[in-house]
Amino acid sequence: MQEFDKHVRDTLRQRIEPLEQHFEADCIFYFGHIYPSLERYFREFIEDLKSDDRAREKLVIFLNSPGGSAETVEKLVEIIRHHYSDISFVVPDQAMSAGTIFCMAGDRIYMDYSSSLGPIDPQVFNGKEWVPALGYLDQVERLIEKSRNNQLTEAELMILQNQDLALLSQFEQAKNLTITLLKRWLVEYKFKDWSHHQTSQEKKGQPVTKEEKKQRAQEIAQTLSDHRIWHSHGRLISAKTLTDFLRLKIEDYSGNKELQNKIRCYNDFLTEYIRRHGHTTFFHNRRYF
Repeated sequence: MQEFDKHVRDTLRQRIEPLEQHFEADCIFYFGHIYPSLERYFREFIEDLKSDDRAREKLVIFLNSPGGSAETVEKLVEIIRHHYSDISFVVPDQAMSAGTIFCMAGDRIYMDYSSSLGPIDPQVFNGKEWVPALGYLDQVERLIEKSRNNQLTEAELMILQNQDLALLSQFEQAKNLTITLLKRWLVEYKFKDWSHHQTSQEKKGQPVTKEEKKQRAQEIAQTLSDHRIWHSHGRLISAKTLTDFLRLKIEDYSGNKELQNKIRCYNDFLTEYIRRHGHTTFFHNRRYF
């Protein structure tokens, strides 16, 4: 290992250890898109960490991702849930689209005032590139609605006629899978300790039923997948919006300056290294660099 890389490795080890002590958990860092072919590398990465004598039952994932495939996220969740009973996500910067879906499989989500999640818009490979599924579905639905109202132009009719029905079906399936996963994971993990109503004035203090958890998860999933609300695949949704608008519990560490400094010292140093070297995907933990 070159001297510079050795210095970076040693510095990162010094910066991840206080975070593992704070969270009393194994900590990992992932940077990049979430696409097929990632699963095997991620599995080996997690298995190697669990082989350590210091391995714990809790896992904290520091996630920086613009999104990707919902199917891949499902497999990553199966891998980490096989090895860990308690999982938290820390979003120092952004976890968008499929990254947001990934976070919803955690027991807790940590963000500060500058962190962002995004609308849940899975990406589908159209034969040439990965594209946001909901954007296509929204446009097709808009054209169909104009057709119902006899407002479709000839140009729009040609666009509608040239749509690949098989690809549109893929987009629809990706949307449905995304909502299904998010609903299941919210109820199973994020809401598992939600026993009494805390914000509803009419029900405050009353026990929360499983049906109410399912209904709340459905509302969050539908809202995060509604482009009429967010208007953009890349909309940055803050911890405050998630808390106030979606009523989703976020562990906001903005007021904990000691923890915020530890997270930023680790994350910012590592992301600067990644960008300087042009890496598109990057893993890190106390054993792996």
